[in-house]
Amino acid sequence: MTDVPRGKGLELSDSRRRWRVLAALLTVLALAVAACGGDDDDDVEADDIADNSGDDAGDDGALSGEIVISGSSTVEPISSLVGELFFEQNPDVAVRVDGPGTGDGFQLFCAGETDISDASRAITEEEMQACADAGIEYVELQVAIDGLSVITNPNNDAIDCLSFEQLYGIAGPESEGFDNWSDANALISEIGGEGNLPDADLEITAPGEESGTYDSFIEIVFGDIAEARVEAGALTEDRAESTRPDYSSQANDNAIIDGISGSDTSFGWVGYAFADQNRDVVKLLAVDGGEGCVEPTPETIADGSYPIARPLFIYVNTAKASANPALAAFVDFYLSDAGYEAVAEADYVQLDDAAWQETVAAWEAAGI
Repeated sequence: MTDVPRGKGLELSDSRRRWRVLAALLTVLALAVAACGGDDDDDVEADDIADNSGDDAGDDGALSGEIVISGSSTVEPISSLVGELFFEQNPDVAVRVDGPGTGDGFQLFCAGETDISDASRAITEEEMQACADAGIEYVELQVAIDGLSVITNPNNDAIDCLSFEQLYGIAGPESEGFDNWSDANALISEIGGEGNLPDADLEITAPGEESGTYDSFIEIVFGDIAEARVEAGALTEDRAESTRPDYSSQANDNAIIDGISGSDTSFGWVGYAFADQNRDVVKLLAVDGGEGCVEPTPETIADGSYPIARPLFIYVNTAKASANPALAAFVDFYLSDAGYEAVAEADYVQLDDAAWQETVAAWEAAGI
């Protein structure tokens, strides 16, 4: 590949973006039904973009074979859209995309069961060791930026912005048993925040431990507060890297949206695209990370002023990419104009020129 300077990408309207993503996912589903005929025996349950078997290249030199992607449900819409576009040019390549969660995806990846792992956080040291123990070598490629979006029901007029201290009081590891928003006020005041949350039922639907969105929320929002609480002796170290355990945890982002929309005084968090595409049933809250309330928008996420912005990645098994021309071509396609534009079409934030070129350079450095 050669470096292609990146601009701002497509400036699509919300409705246009939603239509393109929906169309892509419907195409994926239709092809899955036609290709699989109801066969549920795949190693990874996935949306089939095609289901053709064969060698890496046919007699005519066309690409064929299979690519298996699993991991983050946040990154899944991007990879699904890229896969659908890739299939249009390479109909003999089966691309399977699944989104059980970043942690579950890395387990499959480090066991050699997938070619690419979608991730809404960076790989952990434990996961690195698991891959190393299994002889799995990989390249990390950042493909987009996301803003973790704190959400409630549109009928919840009492809340428009929450601080990190308030978020910790609502959902942190010391909040077990709080079933009213106001139950968190004493804890919030104790850690230096404004304990002024309303007297209303608190119903939380949010990601579970298998999710990179769960891990990122803890790291970014709770990290400094939890560390100070440990130092003060108010919190044990084994609880510091967790949330309260007593809420409805969901691996599926759409299930989180359903939970939020089903309660007038609900609380949760998801990736920006899922929140933005469901503004008719959820309310996106501004977040104060210490410098005032900032709403999540493509602009505030891109410039880092929104305090819960995070990178999104794909991890590619380099040995499999070297052995499978279809996989190598798919990654090339992911880092082409089409892949770059798919990020915006999936309602995530594109990397700037410099960051995108770093990603392209990292892939080229793999020598595949």
